[in-house]
Amino acid sequence: MSFEKLNLIKPLNKALSEEGYTKPTPIQMQAIPFILERKDLLGCAQTGTGKTAAFAVPILQILYNEKNASKPKSAISTLILTPTRELAIQISESFSAYGKYTGLHNAVVFGGVPQKRQTDKLRSGVDILVATPGRLLDLMNQNYISLQHIKLFVLDEADRMLDMGFIHDVKKIIAKLPVKRQSLFFSATMPQEIVKLANTILTDPVKIEVTPESPTVEAIKQGVYFVSKPDKKALLIHLLKNESINSALVFTRTKHGADMVTKFLNSAKIHAEAIHGNKSQNARQNALNNFKSKKTRVLVATDIAARGIDVEELSHVINYEIPNISETYVHRIGRTGRAGLSGTALSFCDHEERAYLKDINKLISVSIPVIEDHPFPMKKEDENFHQQSSESSSGQSSASVIRGSNFTTDKNKKRWNGRNKQKGKNNRYGRNKARTN
Repeated sequence: MSFEKLNLIKPLNKALSEEGYTKPTPIQMQAIPFILERKDLLGCAQTGTGKTAAFAVPILQILYNEKNASKPKSAISTLILTPTRELAIQISESFSAYGKYTGLHNAVVFGGVPQKRQTDKLRSGVDILVATPGRLLDLMNQNYISLQHIKLFVLDEADRMLDMGFIHDVKKIIAKLPVKRQSLFFSATMPQEIVKLANTILTDPVKIEVTPESPTVEAIKQGVYFVSKPDKKALLIHLLKNESINSALVFTRTKHGADMVTKFLNSAKIHAEAIHGNKSQNARQNALNNFKSKKTRVLVATDIAARGIDVEELSHVINYEIPNISETYVHRIGRTGRAGLSGTALSFCDHEERAYLKDINKLISVSIPVIEDHPFPMKKEDENFHQQSSESSSGQSSASVIRGSNFTTDKNKKRWNGRNKQKGKNNRYGRNKARTN
């Protein structure tokens, strides 16, 4: 099905065509008609499913068709609430791209920067406001923003709102919205508290669930290295010394871990920057812009800070630490392999992370291939622990695929260090640019 069959107006079809959109994704195909019918919607969708266009395109059409309706020039018709600055900017850019022929105006407000530029934009009049909760409440309290004319409300990344402690702010904002409105609610996961929140926001919603696990697995080349925890640092440096990895997004579980990885990469002459919640908004945006413009080759991020990172032709995602939530793995690797392009996702698994890997394999219904040929295999004591744990657990464990290795750590390092270093032959993952990019 093409976008034209979704009964979109000419200004939208023209803009979508120029952006290279030809066929809607499953969530776009399902959500757009219901939103155009003015129904409330509950969407469960991971990153990389085309969620932003799924709500932005129909909202633009609704507002375009109603833009001659009488309302004050400065009145905001649509509010999109999202947890992070990076995601807010990305959504605003999408509205600008899709709506460039509609005559509709959007603005984005977020904290951590002076508010004057944002308030000047608001004074000029906007139809669509994209906001993070804290700055929105602040500007509302200063009477720069009124929500009394809101017709459409979107709560995006609701589970991250919960993770980041924004739920109370979200509830305050919802209390200020008109009762009569259309509401769209999106979340990658649906914990009980999120379900309760959705029930207070939505009226007789259409429910849509899109799971990208299979497409993600098919589009992205995956691999896992079994490595002892102390050797992860050396393995990461070893991989990134190969220049065929032209851009890499490296994930850690903690902010401290992100800073630590950034520090040792820079010490190894591999230019890297970190992005996480303890960084200032300006520092985060500068790091992201540098990564997008290829000034920075490696960006090290935590999961929450990485929401909203949308980088064209990102070649590699590297899980320095495997996430303890299986769905997070899908979200992470979905940063590569976008828009029909190939991508590579590599993970480092120490013996303590074996259970996380097993859960991920179960979620994606595929055993991630194990890369045995590398100079830092798991130390013998860790491997023995790993195998014993595997044998004592029920069900198949992906750990079993490493059992055939005859190399101890010292022997394998000697074998690797003694080789003639011919790039492109030692590892089939990330070594041949023509094959992975």
